[in-house]
Amino acid sequence: MNVDIHQSWKPYLQAEFSKSYFKELVEFVKKEYRTHKCFPKGSDIFNAFNHCSFDDVKVVVIGQDPYHGIGQANGLCFSVNDGIVHPPSLINIFKELEQDLGFPYPKNGNLMSWADQGVLLLNATLTVRAHQAGSHQNKGWEQFTDAVIQIISQEKQNVVFLLWGGYAKKKKKLINTAMHSVLESGHPSPLSANRGYWFGNKHFSKTNSLLQQAGESVIEWRL
Repeated sequence: MNVDIHQSWKPYLQAEFSKSYFKELVEFVKKEYRTHKCFPKGSDIFNAFNHCSFDDVKVVVIGQDPYHGIGQANGLCFSVNDGIVHPPSLINIFKELEQDLGFPYPKNGNLMSWADQGVLLLNATLTVRAHQAGSHQNKGWEQFTDAVIQIISQEKQNVVFLLWGGYAKKKKKLINTAMHSVLESGHPSPLSANRGYWFGNKHFSKTNSLLQQAGESVIEWRL
């Protein structure tokens, strides 16, 4: 695994890259990709950072694990490659987008245009074995992505953090809520959404309202 990450992140993350846990993580990921089918493809592992520079970060969405089906994962949480059938959580994200902002349901599930506008779509774990959910958890990725959240919290102001579901909500302790906004809701997965914990959260319009209040440009959520 080459740590092929946008230049803007390097001054903030260089210390993490030199830590022993990260070096062990790199070796683990290299071996996994050599000996098993893994996702996303190697050049996409750091897509969340490469499509959203440190300077541009305005919104952070925290996911858990990359999709583990063939051709799905593209390095951005909840996002799938062009032409891929939308997974259940993404369907519910788009349904909420429809209800909240009145946009038509998108044909394409690739969220790259959000990332390019300053939405960091960050999975806690950046790699996974094919068809084995959670297979790369507890190998060091979470330590790295927790550090990313803390660095954003310390070094930036007025970022909107979207914490969807119990796992993401645990990351709240890493965020300075006096400096940043945190919006929480249930997870968009059918289990949570169908119990009334997701739909109606209006996180897309609320995010833009908070960005406007902070003097930032809003996100064009329409895909």
